[in-house]
Amino acid sequence: MPGPLSTLKVLDFSTLLPGPYATMMLADMGAEVLRVEAPDRVDLAKVMPPFDGKFSTTFSYLSRGKQTLQLNLKQPESVEKIKELVKDYDIVVEQFRPGVMDRLGVGYETLKAINPKLIYCAITGYGQTGPHKDRAGHDINYLAISGVASHCGRADSGPPPMGIQIADVAGGSHHAVMGILAAVIQRQQTGQGAFIDISMTDAAFALNAMAGAAALAGGVEQKPEGGMLNGGTFYDYYQTSDGRWLSVGSLEPQFSARLCDALGLSEMKSQALSQKPDDQKQLKAAIQEKVKEKTLAEWQEIFAGQDACVEPVLTISEAAEHPQLKVRGMVIEVDRGDGEMQRQSGNPIKFV
Repeated sequence: MPGPLSTLKVLDFSTLLPGPYATMMLADMGAEVLRVEAPDRVDLAKVMPPFDGKFSTTFSYLSRGKQTLQLNLKQPESVEKIKELVKDYDIVVEQFRPGVMDRLGVGYETLKAINPKLIYCAITGYGQTGPHKDRAGHDINYLAISGVASHCGRADSGPPPMGIQIADVAGGSHHAVMGILAAVIQRQQTGQGAFIDISMTDAAFALNAMAGAAALAGGVEQKPEGGMLNGGTFYDYYQTSDGRWLSVGSLEPQFSARLCDALGLSEMKSQALSQKPDDQKQLKAAIQEKVKEKTLAEWQEIFAGQDACVEPVLTISEAAEHPQLKVRGMVIEVDRGDGEMQRQSGNPIKFV
């Protein structure tokens, strides 16, 4: 059955991660995506190891479901090719710094004049306006300037380099897809296209959510290990006897009671509900002492039948084999283009 976006055609000028991830999501949902690639432009996603055949595994993954057209946009004939193509396309996605597409002759105003219904999405680090709009940056910079990094990590060591690209994907990719689909609905009602300005810094700032509300409306700045959900309570990770880690999120009374019983800390149930820092500090130390007595596998067996918000910290390969993710089809086999199959993360949006 065709995907829900099978009537949409996307021209994708983006490289690296945010734009390609967004257009991969659109392709997964049925959109026809044509990736416009400059033959001489370096794309880190293409050259970062490990490699699966000619390209990196990351690039192969981000190219899923897309067609590719190589064009040098500095050549007039390539610009004319884009102007001809855009007549039949619904959406353009690009990730250049502000003004680059205009200088190449294929900016929004030019393409809009050819196709007034065009939805044009520009993903940048800082947005199309403001003093930082032309400044270079990466995920770590957007998390820093947006305030996210300020309340992550440990009090004695500061913010950690995150294991996933939060501003790039949760910020840039996901907000781009949301904006594009909102513009598609608007176009159905008005017949007009739109320019969508996605700033990864804006999106990361919005992701502060609870900590942001506390700071802006309540005047309370969250510090590392200073809040309920960032290490300031027993809601945390604990190391097992074999050097693995156990996640404990047993905040509600019924869950914390089960946690304490399972750990042999029944006498500390009241401290789990306490807001006093000293009570939480004592409880955390007691939990760590108990968790350190057994291996991760042993704790998994103990908590398997407990509805207590306690789960093992798995590697990506282990997560791929977890029964829950397997049932959900979150690992798929994709032809990498040469007849060989490659395992990839599946689309988390399920249409049933």
